[in-house]
Formats: sequence, structure tokens, C-alpha cells
Amino acid sequence: MNILVLNCGSSSLKFQLIATDLERIEQNADQRLAHGQIERIGGSAILNFAVEGKEPEKSVAPIRDIPSALNAVIRWISAQELEGVNNLGDIDAVGHRVVHGGESFSQSVLISDEVLRGIEDCIELAPLHNPANVKGIQAVREVFGKALPQAAVFDTAFHQTLPEKAFLYAIPYQLYRRHKIRRYGFHGTSHRYVAYRYRTINKIERERVNVITLHLGNGCSIAAIKNGNSIDTSMGLTPLEGLVMGTRSGDLDAAILEFIGAKEGLTIHETEMLLNKQSGLLGISGLTNDMRELLAEMDESGDRRARLAIEIFCYRVSKYIGAYLAAMNGTDAIIFAGGIGENSPTIRTMICENLKWFGITLDESQNLPHTGGREGVISADDSRAKIYVIPTNEELLIARDTVRLITNKIQR
Repeated sequence: MNILVLNCGSSSLKFQLIATDLERIEQNADQRLAHGQIERIGGSAILNFAVEGKEPEKSVAPIRDIPSALNAVIRWISAQELEGVNNLGDIDAVGHRVVHGGESFSQSVLISDEVLRGIEDCIELAPLHNPANVKGIQAVREVFGKALPQAAVFDTAFHQTLPEKAFLYAIPYQLYRRHKIRRYGFHGTSHRYVAYRYRTINKIERERVNVITLHLGNGCSIAAIKNGNSIDTSMGLTPLEGLVMGTRSGDLDAAILEFIGAKEGLTIHETEMLLNKQSGLLGISGLTNDMRELLAEMDESGDRRARLAIEIFCYRVSKYIGAYLAAMNGTDAIIFAGGIGENSPTIRTMICENLKWFGITLDESQNLPHTGGREGVISADDSRAKIYVIPTNEELLIARDTVRLITNKIQR
């Protein structure tokens, strides 16, 4: 099957075209045929497309909305002479990344009118993300017709196994009952994929997976996975809570919102945007939200605030690992994933420096070479828990879930 995977934002569309089926999944022989993204939709958009194994193509074109962007993707795919893909009819299904499924969706589902209404009902929980996801689903119906199978794979679904003691906030309980204010967690597809790869590498059953997974990129989260289930995670009602991120503050005193608003003359919405878009690594360093640039600045010029941003980032991750070691009563492994987690030996070293008391130690000779998507163990032989680098692949998991849903073989 040829599965088109879509990740639709308010002004962007990312895609991958993946050839897979139940047999290929079993053999881990899925094939990514093409990928790309369109940014700045609504004006003069930037298109970056690539056939697997070839140099990417970059262009600029006027694209007014998500349906227009999807049409541009389809036209480009059709012109590439990919094996088995010549026109619309050669795409068998579409899988969507959907950010928020609330309490309604605990696993991936085929999209029906009822499911679409359920995703729309979650818009108030994710006003920046779910409307764009809905537009992507509607665009596929407009371009392909309603008969083409579509699947929704939710960022929040994997974390629906959190117990009440982990997902409830210590606020009046009726606020949860009335408004579903609770911890939902995000990056669930990434955490789930990494846990799957861990059990595949170690040839163990899902119920024997006891790991702490770190998704470290521009957005960051950590998950405690016990007996194969997520039992705690750092992001909350929204993706703002938890670790320090590229532009998000992560954990802070809630009273700061009113304090900042009063001192700076900002509305609640403006203060929230400041915490989401102008904080984190960018806010502390005053330079950039790109960890690569901060590391280079620290090494080349010794910039104090660049170093401070990196130290706060790593300190927060270390604290969460310590908390989750307590929550799980120990772990078998700590797994780094995401752009920073997969590619920065320096960050991994700084994070693990604070774990030595637990007997968890890196082998720097193994740590340093693990960049650019290389998978493997980076802990010392005598480390109490193993440390892994496992590159995440959310799009592949979305494609696989789509195939399983079509064939009625869905699994967690």
C-alpha cells in the first residue's frame, strides 16, 4: 500500500509517502518514497520536496490554503515517476497526525463523520493545532473524495494510560469534571515508537518494557513507560508544561502569568504567547532557539547566556529523569530521541552527568559517534540502567497504524 502521511499546521503542511503493508511491517521493510513540506501557506509559500535518495527540490509558489497545498503535493508526486505511484488512484490511504484527542481517543482510528466531530470537540483543548488538523482531513476529502480511507493518529492517545494520581492537577476536582482540565501529554506517537524499537531490539514482550523516553527537539517531553504503558509524562493540558524547550518556558509558577501581565501591560493571551513563542532557549539566551547554534556559540565565544540556556535545559531534563526513576521504582533503560537527543553527544553527556549517583553512566567512546540517525547503546558496561539513542519515526508509525486500521489489525 502507498500511504500518504500528513502533518498539517496553521500555515504549513509536512508529508511523507510510505510504501508499506502488513508483510513489510513484520519484516521492518517499509519504504519511504518521498517527503517534504510547504511553509508560509496563505501567500508566497516555500516548497521543499524530495524523492528518497535524491537531492531536495526547493521552490516558491503562491499557495492560498491547505487544499491548494495538498494539490501541489499530489501534482509533484505524480510527476516523479515513483514506482507504483503515477496518479491519485495509486494512493491507498492517508494518515494524519492529530495533536489532541482528549479523553475520547485512546488509540488511532479510521476517520468517520463522528470521529471528525470528536476531533472538532477537542479544539478548545488545542486551539493552535486541532483546527489545522481538521482542515487537513477536509482537504483530503475535497481532493481525493470521501471514499479514500483516512486515519487519525493522536499525540495524546499513548498517554491515556496515565493513572489519576499522575494526570489530575491539585485544583478543585469539579474543574476536571466540568472542563476536563488534566494532564494529557503529547509526543505520544514518538514515545510509543521509541518504546516499540526498544522492545524490538531486545526481543522482549511489550509488558516487559520499563523505560524512560526523552523526546528532545524544539519541543521536548519525557515519558515514564512501565509494563509497556505510559504512566507519567511532562507535558500537561497543553504542550507548554514540562521541560525547557526551544521557545517554550516549561514548568513555572502559575502566578507568574498575572505578574508579567501587570508589569508588562499584557493580556492573558499575550502572556501565554510570550511563554510559548519567546521563552525557553530563545528567551534565556537572547540569541536563538536552535541548540546547535547555542552549542557553537558556547564553544567559540564562551557566551554566558548561551551556556546558561544549555545548562538550564539539561538540568531540567536531569530533574525529570530523577523524578521518574522514583515514580517507576527504577528503570531498565533511558532512551534519547528527537533532533537534539539523537544528534548532540554534548547534551547527552551533560544530562547524564547528574545520574552517576544512581549508577547510570555513559561510555563516551560510544556516545560521541551517535549522531545522524545512528541507533544503539551508549552506556558503560557497568551502568545500572542502559542508555540508548533511538531515532524516532512518527511518520512511519502513522503509516503503519493506517495500514493496520484498514486491515483491522490495530495494536498499541
